[in-house]
Amino acid sequence: MFPSRVAVLVAGGGAAGFMAAIAAAEAGAADVHLLEATLQPLNKVLISGGGRCNVTHACWDPRALVGHYPRGGKALRGPFSRFAAGDSVAWFDDHGLELVEEPDGRMFPRSNRSESVVATLRRAAQAAGVQLHTGVQLQKAGPLPATDHGPGGFALELRVARSADGGQPGSNRQTALASQLVLATGSHPSGRQLAASLGHDLVPPVPSLFTLALASHPLLELAGVVMDPVDLELDLELELDLPPGGGSSTPTRFRQRGPLLITHWGLSGPATLRLSAFAARALKQTAYRGRLKVDWTGGRSQAELDAWFALARREQAKRQLANWRPWPELGRRLWLHLLAQVGVDQERRWADLAKTHQQALIQALRASAYAITGRGPFGEEFVTAGGIPLGEINMASMESRRQRQLYVVGELLDVDGITGGFNFQHCWSSGWLAGQAIAEAQRAT
Repeated sequence: MFPSRVAVLVAGGGAAGFMAAIAAAEAGAADVHLLEATLQPLNKVLISGGGRCNVTHACWDPRALVGHYPRGGKALRGPFSRFAAGDSVAWFDDHGLELVEEPDGRMFPRSNRSESVVATLRRAAQAAGVQLHTGVQLQKAGPLPATDHGPGGFALELRVARSADGGQPGSNRQTALASQLVLATGSHPSGRQLAASLGHDLVPPVPSLFTLALASHPLLELAGVVMDPVDLELDLELELDLPPGGGSSTPTRFRQRGPLLITHWGLSGPATLRLSAFAARALKQTAYRGRLKVDWTGGRSQAELDAWFALARREQAKRQLANWRPWPELGRRLWLHLLAQVGVDQERRWADLAKTHQQALIQALRASAYAITGRGPFGEEFVTAGGIPLGEINMASMESRRQRQLYVVGELLDVDGITGGFNFQHCWSSGWLAGQAIAEAQRAT
């Protein structure tokens, strides 16, 4: 049986929930209980990063760190001033897990296995005295009246999918009381329902960090090609909210730079994912339709390209266009595709390349345009944008401004980061701050 009364209940056994529970217990909070509705806590950590788990990012300045969050960055300045990437690295090191930095700034466990992160969090929870309950879901939570001794806490309804001792599966409902409650349910609808029932508004969720689908185009035949860096510019037409008869539209533009992967359905890779994150809500409004301009040169100027082409015409005069690219990093398959796109015979010699064809090639290299027709398949977005508005949360403690002794951490908040460990960093930071506040509140009673 689950206890009828607990001091601290953390609902959600993911990254943010584990950090909140551990931080609270390590800071001196008593009787901390952590619930996970499934039988596998930390499953998202386990499968993240292709099984490697990108724990955080080597961005040590909190002022720079907030720039990697399409939504919530400004509000995170305060939390990151107390617990940022360097603090996460130190915390995991103190708990026996060394993180190593890759050339692009991403940080992984030295083992290169997400199991190491999971094992570290579970050991830390056990050592701190956190009581983990799997197969237990928080279904309802209602505030209790305050007393002369402080906030009244919460009346809880739980669904227990198996006995507390891990015995035979079953299904039963229990009630319990908690003095302090942490919602760490991620993007699961049940968490949003709980938050709404406790007086919070919700920003509607939309997908973020997804690939972009293209209309049928010969470029799709280049599936597997990677170019780095590539400059992307996305133009969207959004309807303005104008008085009747004043209909108009305004172009909305988003830009990103980085590695790009061509797939059999469209475009992926870090640059595409970051672009989709910053444009998530605008793309939703346009039903994921837009115009994407790709600079395959990585921002090289017209003058630079003119000079390179002139050099190739002079020094590679007798070679076929197919056999010599303007610069080595330009993929051969992409180069041949662009030759076909502008109608240039790939067997033509460099000496015979007409000026008009040269300018057409340079234009294709610098500004190829593609029609975006949707998101990538399988609903494979990595995170969801939306959740509890940050104005309803005290960002110094993660305590709700609507309900005392209620704390909200992780993806349930209207915060989302780009790829590279930033979403996990928000989980560590918000969880740690909530844990400190919970322990402090207990000491004050």
